[in-house]
Amino acid sequence: MTRNFQVIRLASFLGILLVLSVPARAQAQQQGGQQQSPPSLKPPDSSPNAPPSQAPQNQQPGQRSQNPPSTAAQRGKSGDNDTRAYIRTRTDIVVVPVTVKNHDGQLVGDLRRDEFRILQDGIEQKIIRFSSDPFPLSAVVVIDNNLSQKQSAQVQKSLIAIAAGFGPADEVAVTTYDQFPKTVSDFSFNNDQLFTTLKRLDLGSHFPGAGFDGGPLTAGPTANGHSLENGAPTPLGAKLPPQSKCLDDAVYAAAEMLKGRGRDRRKTVFLISDGNNARHNEHTFNQTIQLLLTGDVSVYSISVGHALLQHETARLEKYAADTGGDAFFAGNAADLERLYSKVTEQARNQYILAFTPEEADRTKDYHTIEVRVRRPDLDVSAREGYYSSAIFQPKQ
Repeated sequence: MTRNFQVIRLASFLGILLVLSVPARAQAQQQGGQQQSPPSLKPPDSSPNAPPSQAPQNQQPGQRSQNPPSTAAQRGKSGDNDTRAYIRTRTDIVVVPVTVKNHDGQLVGDLRRDEFRILQDGIEQKIIRFSSDPFPLSAVVVIDNNLSQKQSAQVQKSLIAIAAGFGPADEVAVTTYDQFPKTVSDFSFNNDQLFTTLKRLDLGSHFPGAGFDGGPLTAGPTANGHSLENGAPTPLGAKLPPQSKCLDDAVYAAAEMLKGRGRDRRKTVFLISDGNNARHNEHTFNQTIQLLLTGDVSVYSISVGHALLQHETARLEKYAADTGGDAFFAGNAADLERLYSKVTEQARNQYILAFTPEEADRTKDYHTIEVRVRRPDLDVSAREGYYSSAIFQPKQ
């Protein structure tokens, strides 16, 4: 009886131990499970100091994602950049910058590709590239350095406003000319440097009507700048007469500077002049036009002073029309400052059309170009032709 009682007590004791050990073992297993469970997933930190996101589980480090970029991202990497790259690498295409204005002289920037037509020698061509996006500029600012005193003072006062029309992606050089062109500063992307150059530039001038007949050695006796013989002002300090300025040579030199710049840039000459031109230029007008067209260079001319009244603007307007640029007239310094920004805006925001010449007469070098738009009542400006010798290079 006593032995049975002891067995019962031992069994009860073991049962109590078993009951007490089960919760402890369950608690230990729960704690161990918490330590081995993976961390919870959180959205990536968008702070500037956040580490780079991890690659997906099925993607090895360095492997490109199989998910294509969004349409917006594709548009951001294509479009203008693709057109510029295409133009830069292809030498068998003709690039035609086009300016379109309404009757009020305002730029029209919403035309589509299918609204343009381009004809070569009267035969319509297929437009293989089109862009309406702004292009960076490569520009040479050419300044007449032998204006009349009044004109020179007006231009001098306005010069620093030129820099405001150019951006950080634009490269600009500055030249002056009288009998010979002179490079004041070579191409630079530094707008502050351009501003300083223009601010320090000191333009010369001549007295209206001064020629080689007068001057310090032949003017006769003077007092306070007046002749003692007749009391008239003397041309002391007069520079070259306006008929001695070589306008064609100055534009030719600017075209030489620009011809080696990239085709994916808008190459422009900004010409500030009274339009007077000597007869003894080293380069003719036709030679200069050929170099401009061969190098895809456009001329934007600003006539100053009495050029309009003296009918001296014809050459300036011809340079602009033949190369697809534009011609303007400024009567004072305020007009000049306003026109500088207008000219750069217009040059930067041209449409770009490109085509591969088809059915071209290879027996002639020069071919005419005509650009039309289907939308009515618009004014279209584009270069009037191109030289095939610049397009079809002979094989080596």
